[in-house]
Amino acid sequence: MSNAETDPDVWGNNAVSALEFLKEKKKEEELVDNLTAPLSDLPRIDCAFAYGSGVFPQPDNNHTSPTKEVPMVDYILGVSSPVEWHSQNIQLHPNHYSSWLAYFGGDFVTSVAENVGVGVHFNAFVPWHNKTIKYGVIGTETLLRDVSTWQRLYISGRLQKPVRYLVDHIRLEELNESNLQSALCAALLLLPSEFSEEDLYATICGLSYTGDVRMFFAEDKNKVRKIVQGSASKFQDLYRGSISNVASTGTLQLPTVFGADLQSRVFQDDSMSSRSSLLSSLPSSIMQQLAYRTGTKFDSTTAGYSEISEAVLCSKEGHAKMVRRAISSVVRASSFRQMVSGFLAAGGINAGQYVAQKVIKAWRSRQ
Repeated sequence: MSNAETDPDVWGNNAVSALEFLKEKKKEEELVDNLTAPLSDLPRIDCAFAYGSGVFPQPDNNHTSPTKEVPMVDYILGVSSPVEWHSQNIQLHPNHYSSWLAYFGGDFVTSVAENVGVGVHFNAFVPWHNKTIKYGVIGTETLLRDVSTWQRLYISGRLQKPVRYLVDHIRLEELNESNLQSALCAALLLLPSEFSEEDLYATICGLSYTGDVRMFFAEDKNKVRKIVQGSASKFQDLYRGSISNVASTGTLQLPTVFGADLQSRVFQDDSMSSRSSLLSSLPSSIMQQLAYRTGTKFDSTTAGYSEISEAVLCSKEGHAKMVRRAISSVVRASSFRQMVSGFLAAGGINAGQYVAQKVIKAWRSRQ
């Protein structure tokens, strides 16, 4: 028997570590159970994840403080048939919907979400036991299309940040890996040759807010940094694989101990070949925007993407500004459509209450 096995101090330390691991595991299981519980009252779902400050606390957002309002817990639910799902849910929970939407039924709810908005219908301010929840419902086909192409950069943008997967019958977490890789490539194109690890996560986090109309009047101007600072370790876990993939090609030079300090410096190869490779890794909706802006015919083949990338790199505007504008164009259109859809879906009182909360929060962040 080794000394380590018989040494009381070593044995004691191992026992403490094992106990701490079990406590953390139990805490994690309780959190997941707590988040999953409201879903049991709803019709069947194919995938679900929770997100936002109600799941991952942000700086200055202490849930236990008596002077702080407990934030809503946000969910996205993927369902195979939104029409059938809403029809069933209106029968079960008509009070989750504005009265006029509930009156017209699941067909109409889905029509507003898909033809006015970007495919997501939100029910907000839903009371559930001792908390308030908000859940968005989207068809799984629409969801997966956005994840792979950035057609709307809406749900795909949400999934570029830490989320808590609760139900996953469609392998969403696995399929989202390509979305994370694309987000990393887009962020690197917007960053200089030297930056900090925190800058990288903040740039990734900010992609889906670039051009968002709500940022002008109804969002906390420090939102991106707060998200990163409140979930730094989760961003590291989320992007570890993608960063390793890019670093293995020689595009990134990481510090010896990457992840130990958010201010540690990262270097990237800013050669034409490296930038071209990053550009060719962007999703099809962004490549279409870049093709339009450079006057290049869009072609989804490898040769076509190379031609678009070359045109971007040779443009006077510069690749970073062009990529930013392409992303902004997609986000601006989506955020406006979803804002209009949200007003229609929520009804006057709920919509006013939700916007008022957002505006107050945004106003406070600018003081």
